[in-house]
Amino acid sequence: MTITSPIPGLNAGDLRSTLERLAQGRGIQQWDLGAACSTDTSVQVDRGEAKQMKGAQRSSITVRVWNGDGLVGITSTSDLSEAGLERALAGAHAASAFGNPSDTPQFSPLATAPVAQLDQPLHEPRGILQLLDTLKGAEAELLDRHNAIGTVPYNGLAERSSERIYLNSNGACRQQQLTTASVYLYARAEETGRKPRSAGAVRLAYGASDLDIAGCINEAAERTISHLDYAPIDTGRYTCVFSPEAFLDLIGAFSSLFNARAVLDGVSLSSKESLGQQLAVPFLSIHDNGLHPGNIGASAFDGEGTPTRRLALVEGGVLRHFLHSEATARAFGVEPTGHAGLGAKVSVGADWFEIGAAAGSSGGQQGLNRFQAGEPIVWIDSLSALHAGVKASQGSFSLPFDGWLVKDGEARSVEAATVAGDIRSVLNAIVGFEAEPKVTPDGLCPMVWVEGLSITGEA
Repeated sequence: MTITSPIPGLNAGDLRSTLERLAQGRGIQQWDLGAACSTDTSVQVDRGEAKQMKGAQRSSITVRVWNGDGLVGITSTSDLSEAGLERALAGAHAASAFGNPSDTPQFSPLATAPVAQLDQPLHEPRGILQLLDTLKGAEAELLDRHNAIGTVPYNGLAERSSERIYLNSNGACRQQQLTTASVYLYARAEETGRKPRSAGAVRLAYGASDLDIAGCINEAAERTISHLDYAPIDTGRYTCVFSPEAFLDLIGAFSSLFNARAVLDGVSLSSKESLGQQLAVPFLSIHDNGLHPGNIGASAFDGEGTPTRRLALVEGGVLRHFLHSEATARAFGVEPTGHAGLGAKVSVGADWFEIGAAAGSSGGQQGLNRFQAGEPIVWIDSLSALHAGVKASQGSFSLPFDGWLVKDGEARSVEAATVAGDIRSVLNAIVGFEAEPKVTPDGLCPMVWVEGLSITGEA
């Protein structure tokens, strides 16, 4: 089946034929290529007027070449012409003379294995003017929800058509095309004599026409308004209830726990010996599942062509698997898991987390309800400054958060506070789960109860 690329000329079959011919002409026996291209259109508005209207076409090609000594050279280009590809091959071949003999990636043994067939409908773009009209209407409706909401300083509506390709000289030929759309609305509210309060929401879909604009407006308005009546919180230790988004952010910040590349580089809390050891409470399950239907933008294969699959990271609280590339899998004596990027040094990263109760477990304490608790509960809605407040190799974190103090069945917004702890302690202090797991842009997760976390209020 021929797929029309968002950038004309990028076609797996044509690229493969061209590269085989060019490589043979230069005496190159082993090579691979990863390519990604996209056409992006986005708009932003400010009080009913266009703030930014942007369109872009992007392409990125990475070419690797192995020389006769087995050393690897790599180069990048955005030139899709035959001359550009020939220069890329020549550059990678020249660079291979300086390859690192202690770090020699190979082809993934699964690069030609069957991949999952994803149900990802392709949508025609709506065009930038329609996006602009839609976003103007969404902003106006959000501003009308409450007198205190004066601006929506951060907003955007975007659509993208993208394509990924992986090829190698051993016969691998992967190609996937995808269309996605996103909208985000982040409102700012302020009342006389009170501090400004902000909150927002985001929605994803395969096309702009499928976006839940109304739901995004409702969530942004409700969250913003709920923070207007705020009060300080006393410093102390509290049982905390993390929203699905907040807990997924926290796990994502410490994903080096599950990252085989980080383990080998000595920057993970885990080691090779950690597999099979108890990491968390016995009712916790964490999977990485890039193929989940809720994962808008799912990829059928990784940067090395390895098929994406569901992988158990933690089952029954026990660390079961690491995320692998070809090179890390070879070092561990296992198969690649489909989590590799392609670059000068092959990276490893998580796709989409599923967090919840382990199979066959009760999921901790039952019937949890933050509004019926017999003690004050800190409900953490969102975490901030993850780039600065997390020390992933040490396990510690200290993060500002937006949320509420729930006391006697009433929730009141916390003026300003930070939550601090150690990720290993958090995983072993989970009390249970509240409500059904929720699909978010980053994964699937219920509300998670954790006891004994340190909360520091504003001085």
